[in-house]
Amino acid sequence: MHYYPLFLDLSQARILLAGAGEVGRRKAGDLLAVGPKALLWLDPAVPPQDLPADLVAHPALEYAQREARPRDLSGRALVFAATGSAEANLRLARQCREQGIFCNVADAPDEGNFMVPTHFYQDGFCLALSTAGQSPALARQMRRELQDWYQDRYSAMLTLLGRLRPLILRQIPGKENSGCRAELFRNLAQSALTEALQDKDRAGTERLLRDLLPEKLHKQIEDLLHDLY
Repeated sequence: MHYYPLFLDLSQARILLAGAGEVGRRKAGDLLAVGPKALLWLDPAVPPQDLPADLVAHPALEYAQREARPRDLSGRALVFAATGSAEANLRLARQCREQGIFCNVADAPDEGNFMVPTHFYQDGFCLALSTAGQSPALARQMRRELQDWYQDRYSAMLTLLGRLRPLILRQIPGKENSGCRAELFRNLAQSALTEALQDKDRAGTERLLRDLLPEKLHKQIEDLLHDLY
């Protein structure tokens, strides 16, 4: 099976999470961290006092000590089936398929219709990996290796490009200039700026920016490099 990778804005999403075991608690923390509109969390066996207090107190969370019911699916953008019962998970996944709702099944990914890749965040950067369910353990090992390699090598570059993007869009507006903008962004990303920023070589960074940027933006270079050194 081939999966289509994407990143979701869940700020307006209503989500259902069934299961409050180890997997469910980890998913609840990850979901609440990205600010969904509402998260309904259900488990018939776990009383709320046994859950992490910071999760239970989250304003977007509604927790109930009961099983999921068909009406709980109404208006849900995503459903996570992470109970300790394979039968309950499959039943929930089947109900989601019937209603066209995206469902992730923790212990049987092929029964759902989306997967959550292993991932890490650092300084505005998110890297996600998946083996399409063949080996989550290998995906986690690859993530750890990449995280160790990454450290903070792209942090300053990401900040710089984040500051540059709106300036370039204003200076080179219009659909007719999309190719020109794309080439400029590509040249910036492929340049030696990352190394110059890592090496704290301010003079070298300024020289590269003057070579790469339109002359109208040269006066912005000092502000662009503020607090990056």
